[in-house]
Amino acid sequence: MAEIITIADSGPDEQERRLERAIAAVIEAGRKASLRHWVPATSGNFSARVDGNTIAITRSGTDKGALASADVLIFDFDAPDPRASAEAPLHYAIYRDLPSVNAIFHIHSPAATVLSRSVAGDSLRLEGWELLKALAGVRSHEAEIDVPVFANDQDTIRLAALASKRFAAADRASLAPGYLIAGHGLYAWGATPEEAWRHTEALETLLTYQLNRKG
Repeated sequence: MAEIITIADSGPDEQERRLERAIAAVIEAGRKASLRHWVPATSGNFSARVDGNTIAITRSGTDKGALASADVLIFDFDAPDPRASAEAPLHYAIYRDLPSVNAIFHIHSPAATVLSRSVAGDSLRLEGWELLKALAGVRSHEAEIDVPVFANDQDTIRLAALASKRFAAADRASLAPGYLIAGHGLYAWGATPEEAWRHTEALETLLTYQLNRKG
């Protein structure tokens, strides 16, 4: 589990460094996702934990490929900022449910968006792909990893509660570090921004494999 140090445990210089790192991670993730055409128009949202309940998250309506520091909001997720995306409750729920998670990236990539509409059931099984080993804890292409799929819902608080219930009841070792919202896109996370990006890229690529296999 990644170490989480609260502001009370660190001095002002360390607090400032954590804040700067979180903002930089969000901006960099948005830039890389935009270059891959995973966040068309103003879609997608990105966040990183500063410490404890404090997060850095993209402001609603921003071009994720051209983010500036002013486009990244800093607040306690128990006291949300209304300028954040309407989908921000999905981030808050993941941070609450999984204390080891320190970054969450949400993309509207083609494979994730298209494939999520054609899944029969409430999950997509990934197996047999060497790239599965890019996911934390997976050691073999023979692993069977399920990516949960949820129906799209404009009530994101209700959707977040449904996702929390699913993860609480499941064997997390068999679940991907992410989930799909049908016709919408992919949420992926990690213990660090680097791991969250690796999971985002790996899952999107695995979904592309699956989509091409179905074609």
